[in-house]
Amino acid sequence: MSKQNPDTEKVSNYNHLEKMNTLELLSNINKEDQTIAGNVKKQITYIEKLVDIIVPKIRAGGRLFYIGAGTSGRLGVLDASECPPTFGVSPGIVIGLIAGGDKALRDAVENAEDDTDQAWKDLQEYNISEKDVVIGIAASGTTPYVIGGIKDSRKNGIATGCITCSSGSPLANASEYPIEVVTGPEFVTGSTRMKAGTAQKLVLNMISTAVMIKLGRVKGNKMVDMQLSNVKLVGRGIRMIMEELGVSEKEAEKLLKEHGSVRKAINK
Repeated sequence: MSKQNPDTEKVSNYNHLEKMNTLELLSNINKEDQTIAGNVKKQITYIEKLVDIIVPKIRAGGRLFYIGAGTSGRLGVLDASECPPTFGVSPGIVIGLIAGGDKALRDAVENAEDDTDQAWKDLQEYNISEKDVVIGIAASGTTPYVIGGIKDSRKNGIATGCITCSSGSPLANASEYPIEVVTGPEFVTGSTRMKAGTAQKLVLNMISTAVMIKLGRVKGNKMVDMQLSNVKLVGRGIRMIMEELGVSEKEAEKLLKEHGSVRKAINK
């Protein structure tokens, strides 16, 4: 690897954590967390470039893939899994893959992230093509599974991006559209599920939400294509219709039952 000591592995700015009382622990963690949004802000123009690559690809029938390991992989799978219920898109539009497969969502899979060839094999199971986009997620930017997947994707003419929390990493160097949110040392040295994980979640929120809005999956500021899968969401849908059409709760409920979605109800 070109970088032996990623930014995410730098020693914590705090020491003797075990001697801190609860208030000190929580206050110091919160102090570190407050730096994250500012670091993400510095990358907005790079996030913009990636979003503007993804949107036309999906419009033309392509898909968005996230690949990662450990916390990074779990965050990608989480973001992908929330797109269908939130925006009403097919589960096959945004796909999250984690080193070690679904078992790795709950339990660590030994050495899964060290295989440079496995990500491409995983992607090939989805018949990946030049129509698609692949985003590699790795806090350190050194995960072999992710770097290998990005390199193989580029070799095959597929657009690539990444989300990493270390500057000048091998992953960023391998990606066409790198996003490098440098979050600095973790409160607990090397525990990238903390600041780095939070930063990655913020960026993923921005990417998927902006993409779905630009694809027309939001009207005004409302999730008009959300899946009405529970009582809370049905209630939300009724309120949306009431606000949009200026009708009573009873009428809104009737329209929702009749049309089966908020979008269809307000466009009747």
